[in-house]
Amino acid sequence: MLGTSVADRGYEFVPGVRMRATLEEIGPLADWPAFAASWNDLVVDPYLAEGARFRRRRFAVYRADAGGRIEQQPHQPHFQHREYNRLFGGIERWFEPIAPEIGSGATLRTIIAFCARFFGALAPAVACWHVEVHQFRIEARDAEPGQPTPEGTHRDGVDFVLVLLVNRDNIASGVTTVYDLAGWPLGAFTLTDPFDATLVDDNRVAHGVTPVAPLDPARSARRDVLVVTLRRT
Repeated sequence: MLGTSVADRGYEFVPGVRMRATLEEIGPLADWPAFAASWNDLVVDPYLAEGARFRRRRFAVYRADAGGRIEQQPHQPHFQHREYNRLFGGIERWFEPIAPEIGSGATLRTIIAFCARFFGALAPAVACWHVEVHQFRIEARDAEPGQPTPEGTHRDGVDFVLVLLVNRDNIASGVTTVYDLAGWPLGAFTLTDPFDATLVDDNRVAHGVTPVAPLDPARSARRDVLVVTLRRT
């Protein structure tokens, strides 16, 4: 049963075929082609070290309640405490917003509804969630590997996390690693196909992703993921 591993171990890898079928039980994915194509319009992360251009992103915030209502919130900064992000914590980071047609589209609404229902079942006392949605593209070049998690192995400072692979082209590595809070490894796997997903209880485990490199140095290489985080309000 989906979710048993999250309850038992704090995380779960879900293969894409199973994840897509689960999402389609929640709602439509009618605009998936446009949703996936929107990763071609992401903006370079302005908070990376000077000259680094390997990460592109967009961002949006929603409110989701136990009754199934989802409301997009006014655009706002992303903030993490230094306890959770030693590299970028302690500052408000303003990212370009997710395109309106994507933010209100069927696919993203279905994914958020899934998160609210799935993680809500693990925390039934929570009536409302603060939901942050991140589009990430990690680009890799022969001389500059891409770092999906430049902050290293980390927790996000939320309650739950979904990482959903949207696309992966000409990429080697990118292994997701999961650790308990004492630093002991719990598992490792690679998101390789669209809809491959990681479900994480952020209060119980830390996670990271190894740097990615191009399989063919002569071609562009990219790893596109959607990250959805839920924090109780």
